[in-house]
Amino acid sequence: MTKTVDLYYSHTSPWTYLGWQRFQAMAKKAGAKVNYWPVDFGKIFPVSGGLPLKQRPIQRHAYRMIELKRWKAHLGIPLTLEPKHFPANEAIAAHMAIAVRRRGLDVPAFSFAVLRACWAEEKDVGDPATLVALADGLGMDGKALLAEAESESVKAERERDNQAAIALNVFGAPTFVIDGELFWGQDRLDFVERKLAS
Repeated sequence: MTKTVDLYYSHTSPWTYLGWQRFQAMAKKAGAKVNYWPVDFGKIFPVSGGLPLKQRPIQRHAYRMIELKRWKAHLGIPLTLEPKHFPANEAIAAHMAIAVRRRGLDVPAFSFAVLRACWAEEKDVGDPATLVALADGLGMDGKALLAEAESESVKAERERDNQAAIALNVFGAPTFVIDGELFWGQDRLDFVERKLAS
């Protein structure tokens, strides 16, 4: 039976970036259906005990950097440890991804382009012009997607997605939900793969 994965993620999460392509390969191999939910962790953290990066203790900052270096070396993926434009306001990127989703276009391609732009290409993914260019580069109509992203209906849709994530006890990015079971973090992808094969 075909598995469905609900993926809750952030376009400015290095962990989402590091796991994106591996997860795509797993989902394709398993023939899984994936729903993409670019939610607002700025709203999820306060109700789940999480803290924005700038508010975390120095010990956590230090260990985060160690882990990023480890995973960069382990995976051999281009990764800028301290991007010039990070943190960036990801709201427009998320809203554009929802517009892509609504139009039945390639959400994983768009979202990965944004993640790669942030973490490997030193681009400002909070800049609408950058996002339009990324969409155009995928053969999409970037300006039309941006216009839709700025609509109240898209903003309301993201808020509904936020509430759905909170109801599922999602607290960090990326989170994969399969048959009601949560898997948090790109370092849990081995377990995601097992679940998809079960």
